[in-house]
Amino acid sequence: MDINVDIIFKIAAIGIIVAVLNQVLIRAGREDQAMMTTLAGIIVVLLLIVRMINDFFIAVKTLFQL
Repeated sequence: MDINVDIIFKIAAIGIIVAVLNQVLIRAGREDQAMMTTLAGIIVVLLLIVRMINDFFIAVKTLFQL
């Protein structure tokens, strides 16, 4: 249960940071950098999720002794 809450907080923190950076960059007239920041945030979140899925499959493999 703690792992689920931890990942939710990590994703939320990344989202907040990306949203703030995005707004700062847009107001500074740097739309291209704002878009790259958003894409980087999405990639970081996807990497976190892929790592969790990998851990899940390892646990299933261990459980069923595969």
